[in-house]
Amino acid sequence: MDLIVAKFGGTSVGDGARIKKAAQSVVNEYMKGKQVVVVVSAVNKTTDELIDLSNAAIGETLTDKQKAEIMAMGELTSARLFSATVESLGVKSEFIDPYNPIWPIMTDSNSLEAKIDFATTNEKFSGIQNLLNQGIIPVVCGFLGKGPSGEITTLGRGGSDISAFLIGHCLDASDVIIVTDVDGVMSTDPNKIESAELLDEITVEEMRDLATHGAQVLHPHALKYKDPLISAKIINFAHGDLNAKGTRITGPFEGDMTKHISLHKNPISIIAIVGDGMLKKAGLLAKVTSCLAENNINILGILAGQNSMTVFVEKEDSEKAYPILHTLVVEDEVFSSLSLGSDASMITIVSPDFTDETPGIISAITEPLRINNINIIEIASSQTAIVIYVDVKDAQKAYELLNEVLE
Repeated sequence: MDLIVAKFGGTSVGDGARIKKAAQSVVNEYMKGKQVVVVVSAVNKTTDELIDLSNAAIGETLTDKQKAEIMAMGELTSARLFSATVESLGVKSEFIDPYNPIWPIMTDSNSLEAKIDFATTNEKFSGIQNLLNQGIIPVVCGFLGKGPSGEITTLGRGGSDISAFLIGHCLDASDVIIVTDVDGVMSTDPNKIESAELLDEITVEEMRDLATHGAQVLHPHALKYKDPLISAKIINFAHGDLNAKGTRITGPFEGDMTKHISLHKNPISIIAIVGDGMLKKAGLLAKVTSCLAENNINILGILAGQNSMTVFVEKEDSEKAYPILHTLVVEDEVFSSLSLGSDASMITIVSPDFTDETPGIISAITEPLRINNINIIEIASSQTAIVIYVDVKDAQKAYELLNEVLE
C-alpha cells in the first residue's frame, strides 16, 4: 500500500477555509486506498507572534526551554485543528505531539536548534505505523522534537520540512509532498525576474545548493533524509490536490543520504595566472574560460584572488591548455605571467552537515591531513562541498583519512 507524507506549510493552513481544503486533499487520497501521514506547521507567522507577545509581556528573560515550549504552541494548535477537520470529513485521525506516548522524533537537549537522534527516532515509528494499519490518519506536529528528559525541543527554522522527510525515511514512504504557497521550484525568484519558469524536476543536489544559498522553498537540512526511492515534490496549496504537478525532487544518486566523498580518478594539472590587480578588472574570468572552452578543454575548478587566478584541468589537457593560456597572458596587458604546477589529486567532500555553518568545519576536515604531514595544495569550499587538492602521492592516504572524518 502506498504511504504518503504530506507536509502543509504555514500559509497552506492559514485560515479555516485553507485547513478544510488541505484536509479534503488528504481524505481524497485516503479514499483511494493510500495511507497518509500529515505534517503541519504553525499557522503563518504564529511562531513569531508568540515570541513577540512573550517578549512584550516579560521582556528578554525567557530561557531557551521556555522559548521552545512557547514556540511549539503554533504546531500544537495546527495539529489539533487539522486532525479535527479530517474527522469532520468522516475519516479517523489522531494528532501526534511530543506529549503523546508514541511521539517518535527524539533529539538532543538543545532546546532551539536540536539535533535529531536518528537511531533512537528510527526505532520509535511503530506507534505511527500501528495507527496507519488501523486506518487512522496521524497528524504530526512539524518543527518539534523531544529531548532526553522528555522536554519539547525545536528543530530550528524550516524544521517542518525536516520532520516530513525524516518521517518519510523512517516509514519507507512512497511519496513526500511539500504543500506550500508557490507552484514549485522556479528558474529564479519570480519576484525579481518576471520571466522565471517553473521547473518540472530538480535533483536533491541542485535543490540543496539552491536552498543553502537563499531559496526559501525548502530547508536544505530536510534533504539529509531524502531517500532515493522516495518520490518527492513541491506543490501549491491553491490546487487542493496532492496530485498537482509542481516540481519533482529526484535522487540522491550518490552516497548515503547525500553524504559522500570522491577521489577524482585522473591526475590534475594546476595552472596559475598572475597579474597586478586582476580582481578589479572585469571580464578576465570570461576570457580564461572562453579560450579553454573554444578548444574543448574542461575546467574542473577555478579560484580567483587579488592578483592571481588558478585553473584546474585534467593532466592530459594541460599540454594543450598551457600554451593556449600563455598566448592569452601575452596578448592581455592585465596578465603578467603563468606557471604550470606539479600534478595534484582532487578530493571532493559533500555533506548536508556543511549547511549547519558550524564554526571550525574546515579545520575539522583538514586537521587529520596536517597530523599526517599531507600538504594541501589548494582548497575550495561552499556551503555544501569542500574540494581539496593534494599531491598525487598523498591522494589515497588523504582520501582514507577524509573518509574517516565524514563517517
